Amino acid sequence: MNIFNKIYCRTFQSVFKLALPLLPYKQPEILDSVDKVPSILKESNIDKVFIVTDGGVIKCGLVDGLTAALSSANIDCSIYDKTMPNPTVAAVEEALGQYVDENCKAIIAVGGGSPMDLAKAVGARVARPKKNLKDMAGIMHVRKKLPLLIAVPTTAGTGSETTLAAVITDEKTHRKFAINDFPLIPRYAVLDYKLTLGLPKPITAYTGMDALTHAVEAFIGRSTTKDTREKAIQAVKLVHENLKTAYDNPLDENARRNMLYAAHYAGIAFTKSYVGYVHAVAHSLSGKYGLAHGLTCSVLLPVVLESYGKAAHKKLAVLAREIGVANESDSKSAAAEKFISWVYSMNDYLGIPRGFTEIKDEDIDGMSAFAAKEGNPLYPVPKLFSRKQLKQLYYKVKL
Repeated sequence: MNIFNKIYCRTFQSVFKLALPLLPYKQPEILDSVDKVPSILKESNIDKVFIVTDGGVIKCGLVDGLTAALSSANIDCSIYDKTMPNPTVAAVEEALGQYVDENCKAIIAVGGGSPMDLAKAVGARVARPKKNLKDMAGIMHVRKKLPLLIAVPTTAGTGSETTLAAVITDEKTHRKFAINDFPLIPRYAVLDYKLTLGLPKPITAYTGMDALTHAVEAFIGRSTTKDTREKAIQAVKLVHENLKTAYDNPLDENARRNMLYAAHYAGIAFTKSYVGYVHAVAHSLSGKYGLAHGLTCSVLLPVVLESYGKAAHKKLAVLAREIGVANESDSKSAAAEKFISWVYSMNDYLGIPRGFTEIKDEDIDGMSAFAAKEGNPLYPVPKLFSRKQLKQLYYKVKL
């Protein structure tokens, strides 16, 4: 990257960091059971809610407890269960139509990151009915209060119940874009580990490593605060101590509870401190080829950490020592390398591949341009990459 672009990116990031204490970040109020949702709705005089979920969540019966609780409180609901991975503009518009036609007054997202992204986008469209989604892409283009939004995560990875972002795919261009604004942060989050018991191993793996990616990228970036550093370390420790157990024993209650909080803490960390090039490249891959977001992040995380080189060693060394994969006697470089080796070993243990057969040479130019546009100047990464440098990351994970 040339010197002028570097100056622009770092200046943008420095100004944003200075503004952090002034921005209206908030954390959702935590509920430990869906049984507590009806009373929240009653307090707001809401008699009909819009539930956004997907077919898999419905099939597993994970919405049943919520709908039963709502029914007992005489609160009606309309369910949109067509959410697919990487939700599209068309899906948001379809769901919006159902919300309006059914005269709903609040939104409850039940599931992983995709239902939450779709629910947030629907809320943004309700708040700004004359503005299309692409016009709200970027930072603080919503600026209107959403309907009451409650998030009920059924996976332990995205941390979307804490974030101000909704990532949507343009089905025409196969490219993702993010809507980032404070009204998108849910007002309540239901962290009920029972909803994550028995998750299939691949979902446990991908979402767990996604949580790790959020925590690591938030920690090693240049826009951290005392709180985000603490939350990121907590999340990394919880992943280190619990992800393998949750993977091996899907019904382990303690591991499931801890992984849910790992994702939550990581979400708090990256909401303020942002992510990095892992996400910029991952978004382009999942948008282009329909790959699961957690999978793309898992594969890319150690590769990108290696590519940062010495710029990330000091902070990676801290994480390595915090989880016990490195000693105080190790140099920063040695400790950082041990942390990266641990990430590779986690991926291997969880059955995550080292790359993707889907990547085509002719697509890399376009994807790298999209990644560069997403990452620069927004993401406060340890080391800035040009589009040419980003291109190399695709080749490193191309099988």
